[in-house]
Amino acid sequence: MCGITGFLSTHELDAAEAQDIVVGMSDTIAYRGPDDAGAWVDPTAGIALGHRRLSIVDLSPNGHQPMASQSGRWVISFNGEIYNFVELRKELEGLGHRFRGHCDTEILLAGVEQWGVHKALERFNGMFAFALWDRQERVLHLSRDRAGEKPLYYGWMGDTLVFGSELKSLRRHPAFRPEIDRDALVLFLCYAYIPAPYSIYRGVSKLIPGTVLSLTAAGQRTAQPVPYWSAKDVVERATANPFRGTSDEAVEQLDALLRDAVRMRMIADVPLGAFLSGGIDSSTVVAAMQAESTRPVKTFTIGFDEEGYNEAQHAAKVAKHLGTEHTELYVTPTEAMTVIPRLPTMYDEPFADASQIPTHLVSALARREVTVSLSGDAGDELFGGYNRHTWGARIWRRVGWMPRPARHVVAAGLHAVSPGTWKSLFTMLGPVLPSGVRTRHDAVHKLARVLGAQSADALYVGLASQWSVPEAVVVGAKAAPRTTISDAAAWPSVQDFAHKMMFLDLVTYLPDDILAKVDRAAMAVSLETRLPLLDPRVIEFAWRLPLSMKVRGTVGKWILRQVLYRYVPRSLVERPKMGFGVPIGAWLRGPLREWAEGLLDESRLRAEGFFDPRPVRERWVEHKSLAFDRQYDLWNVLMFQAWLDEQHAPSRVPVRGRTESPELAKV
Repeated sequence: MCGITGFLSTHELDAAEAQDIVVGMSDTIAYRGPDDAGAWVDPTAGIALGHRRLSIVDLSPNGHQPMASQSGRWVISFNGEIYNFVELRKELEGLGHRFRGHCDTEILLAGVEQWGVHKALERFNGMFAFALWDRQERVLHLSRDRAGEKPLYYGWMGDTLVFGSELKSLRRHPAFRPEIDRDALVLFLCYAYIPAPYSIYRGVSKLIPGTVLSLTAAGQRTAQPVPYWSAKDVVERATANPFRGTSDEAVEQLDALLRDAVRMRMIADVPLGAFLSGGIDSSTVVAAMQAESTRPVKTFTIGFDEEGYNEAQHAAKVAKHLGTEHTELYVTPTEAMTVIPRLPTMYDEPFADASQIPTHLVSALARREVTVSLSGDAGDELFGGYNRHTWGARIWRRVGWMPRPARHVVAAGLHAVSPGTWKSLFTMLGPVLPSGVRTRHDAVHKLARVLGAQSADALYVGLASQWSVPEAVVVGAKAAPRTTISDAAAWPSVQDFAHKMMFLDLVTYLPDDILAKVDRAAMAVSLETRLPLLDPRVIEFAWRLPLSMKVRGTVGKWILRQVLYRYVPRSLVERPKMGFGVPIGAWLRGPLREWAEGLLDESRLRAEGFFDPRPVRERWVEHKSLAFDRQYDLWNVLMFQAWLDEQHAPSRVPVRGRTESPELAKV
């Protein structure tokens, strides 16, 4: 795992100046690769590539980047891992290729020389983002792995294309002009992250996973990313050719696939371990690791003393049963909150999934002993693990028959529920709500969004959203830009509503929230994370399975549980889904109250001009008074405010399309 960056200009460069610029860009993300640094410049072609290396496979200088291919035609700055590089190396050696060392970057370059960019990408099983320069054709290829495990931003600034693993490296280029995109801010309030291809800056995009963007030195500003892999195609192809075997046969095949995916991801020349929460996903990955290992696997978990947020005791029991070398750390609220000031720099654009805090803490814990950690992320998206997968369709069947005006009336009433009526309301809704959410106060507002939805398809948008009308909160914004979530034409043709939701989670929430969260939290401490459940073979097999093998009644991840039961007694892992969070709501009323009050100050909000102070202050007052739990809405606003504070003095943030105060108008 590494950090990549660079730029492509439409004119010839001064070699010394370009070298200084690209080194400065890569130095901003040195923590992504503290072991080595490199830069490569072709001033005549206008291209500069920068690299920071975290040495994982082949620790020798043979892995130094940017790296040129054997012929000298291709030069690459590469972030990630090609897990099937050993198999590909044997094939390429049979075709006449020879290699200096044993790192996967050499294999990638040889694969491109042998098969071409797109054909090579189809063969790679890995997580990656890279910038690949074709010296012969003078074409820059930017690409990202299928699921989006590794990040890549790019954008034109005048006559220069800048790109990199994180926005901070782009900002370092002298041509960069930060212009906050208010429409992207609307998306952020809605989802707590900014979905690809958008970023917080106008003119800067996230590369869509599974695509290649190819640009010439002449500057093809209108060039669009071209897919080499499509989740939609995979889903439609897999559901058209479903698994025909028995449940036992499916469990056997999934077990074998996961074991092989884990085995491939255990190849490293540095210490390796795994995150273990004691839940289904991480326990399955650790069980497979231990089965493939000749010595105890190193596992890591953090715990909290707050009831409802601690899974450490469950993880310890699983670790003891599997025989891992387990490390746990109980974190106090004070220790957890010390992470918050670092979040704006760590995430580099507004990001408001509060589980970013414990994710960083467990990453820091693991980094004390290992350089690579396997994770169980993606089990929910592939095998139906979220509550909306198990009860969303059932609720819609029970209320969808009501005329929409009537549902709106009921929804409005639910939004107005006071704390004194929570208990009686949940009792009344008992036949509708699943048992796992009958005691959750936020379930009432989720139900209200279901009732107000136009259709079953619109249900997902309501369940996945936070601020219900975010464009009314962002000053000067238009309607939220179209995304995969709001564009039904981008959805696959599948019959099961739960499968439709799982697809949307796979291509939106997973890459732009979960994977971004893990990447930034871990790379901030120079820790590489690997996700076996995102092996492309596992993804495709999961989609061939009928829904009944994933969701049975109110139980999700049925088949993954069956695999896990082969290694761990069900009594150790069967419990209500907890999630990986911290008590942000309580902290905002307590130790974080003064910090939040400063960021949400009405005069400040009005002077900055991004948010309408009225709805923000209303929610803040409601939250402080315990009238409603507004932690999610408020955390979104607070994370933008904290990011704005850290990354940009207001006087340096230009905003297009409206008249600003003199302070905001300056560039």
